[in-house]
Amino acid sequence: MEGGSPGGIRITLHLLLFMWSREFCQISEQMGNSGSRVGQSFCSRFLPEEQAEIDRLFDALSSDKNSPNVSSKSFSLKALQNHVGEAVPLEMVTRLYDGMRRVDLTGKAKGPSENVSQEQFTASMSHLLKGNSEEKSLMIMKMISATEGPVKAREVQKFTEDLVGSVVHVLSHRQELRGWTGKEAPGPAPRVQVLAAQLLSEMKLQDGKRFLGPQWLDCDCDRAMIEDWVFRVPHVAIFLSVVIHKGFLVLCSSLDLTTLVPECQVDQGRGFESILDILSVMYINAHLPREQRHCWRLLFSSELHGHSFSQLCGHITHRGPCVAVLEDRDKHVFGGFASCSWEVKPQFQGDDRCFLFSICPSMAVYTHTGYNDHYMYLNHGQQTIPNGLGMGGQHNYFGLWVDVDFGKGHSRAKPTCTTYNSPQLSAQENFQFDKMEVWAVGDPSEEQLAKSNKSILDADPEAQALLEISGRSRHSEGLREIPDDE
Repeated sequence: MEGGSPGGIRITLHLLLFMWSREFCQISEQMGNSGSRVGQSFCSRFLPEEQAEIDRLFDALSSDKNSPNVSSKSFSLKALQNHVGEAVPLEMVTRLYDGMRRVDLTGKAKGPSENVSQEQFTASMSHLLKGNSEEKSLMIMKMISATEGPVKAREVQKFTEDLVGSVVHVLSHRQELRGWTGKEAPGPAPRVQVLAAQLLSEMKLQDGKRFLGPQWLDCDCDRAMIEDWVFRVPHVAIFLSVVIHKGFLVLCSSLDLTTLVPECQVDQGRGFESILDILSVMYINAHLPREQRHCWRLLFSSELHGHSFSQLCGHITHRGPCVAVLEDRDKHVFGGFASCSWEVKPQFQGDDRCFLFSICPSMAVYTHTGYNDHYMYLNHGQQTIPNGLGMGGQHNYFGLWVDVDFGKGHSRAKPTCTTYNSPQLSAQENFQFDKMEVWAVGDPSEEQLAKSNKSILDADPEAQALLEISGRSRHSEGLREIPDDE
């Protein structure tokens, strides 16, 4: 380390200490009783500077003046509530507190402690923020129930709903929605319940079946099931970390929200309320390629740009990957991700990164089956083949179809779409809609920026023809710079 900077030496020492402590933990776990691993062999997973911040938070909680009867070496629920304030709903604050005081560090406790000790707090935070799926599942079980052993599926459902609702609440409270709305979207069921149901549907019951419907609510969920669920469904751990980092305002620098909540970009001065709420956006965004998750730019909205297929084509072609979403007149919300730029042509386009999705009444994503390559289709002005926008299936039998007669479409699947294995997405096979949006995702390329600077009339031959017939000039012609290749 000769010639190294003091900062570099300090970081190296921290890493060595961290690696040594992890190795010590592993040795302790091998030597300890596996039944009480959480207590007797616990070692914090935090780096030294992270542990110092956790210690400072505990000191603040344990010195709360509104809890005079509590030992200085522990804190009460009231102290945690006072620290968090209105950032996290009371139900989730109570769950977190109960989970912490139920941690048994000795393996001899006969029940939860009256308050939370520093050791319990450190262990809990380490498990929730840095732990593996086994450690996280342990804390979730303790946040759900005071008793050891399996919990009912309906208890897991309530926990999941509380967790999802808390994420929206804390992001809204901390003004971290990045331009999206935290208001509840209209529809037959609250989006909190819809997303919670989707997360829960990923759980595998003891017989290997999925949790699908209220008939399973009385089933037992043991520790192994919860651990498998946390391992396979990353949103559970991610949502817990968001609630803790942003709710407690601790170790916030280690939380990167940019790929969880993309920035919402809409032209300034345009009053606009999206079909999508923050939970819907987070759900769809999680299925996009990682490099496209940080930003969504509004390309087309029927509310802003009118009910016109020509306007739709003019705004979305040659603009890179994008998400299209519709709401039919029965309040079903659904759409698709186009992995490539839309082009008006009579052939199918796209690749196997495309998918269809449903948001309401249920959330689901449907990916390619490999049966065919009918991922995307956009045609206009043809007489012998269909004119419209489609994804999946085949001509006149698309998984999702928006007709050239804008406001009409179909979603045909008997029983499922051949390309995406999706069911009928709309309430009616042939549906009508008033709301449609298309969002470009990720950063645009230079080529896409250049093409987007062209007049909409360049991409809208019908509008151009109407102007010429009426004898009106294209005012934008004289305002644009001459491209280099002309």
